[in-house]
Amino acid sequence: MSFDFNYDTDTWVQFFKDNWLMLVIALVVLFLVLRIVKTVVKWLIVVAILAGVVIYSGYSLEDVKSIGTKVADGVKQEAISAMAGEAKDATYTDNGDGTFTVKTKNLELDGKPGDDEVEVSFRGTSLGKWKIDATIRTLIDQAKQNV
Repeated sequence: MSFDFNYDTDTWVQFFKDNWLMLVIALVVLFLVLRIVKTVVKWLIVVAILAGVVIYSGYSLEDVKSIGTKVADGVKQEAISAMAGEAKDATYTDNGDGTFTVKTKNLELDGKPGDDEVEVSFRGTSLGKWKIDATIRTLIDQAKQNV
């Protein structure tokens, strides 16, 4: 999986060379805060330090949001590819409580028959509720046939 962060490797290497001392200091402070402070304040301090590093590095909030969106889109695309590639091994389980589960090596879909959404988990991590599209419908139908 590759992500386009609008910077090439040389840019990152140069950034780390130019700012290594500040990054080391930030890491030391983070570790000290995590070891010493035992409350919610600890996490506020951690977030503030990370935000300071991001701002110091020249990223804007929009850059950080776009990176998060690109990562989420990449994971979603990988999950969709897995659906297509793993359909032949999918299993369908009627849970007996009005819900079903479709499982493959990397995916798990949980839903109710007739609903237009399913809960999607990819490699054990929830990706949230997705609308049932043609790819998901094909996976569910194939899993039913595999029973």
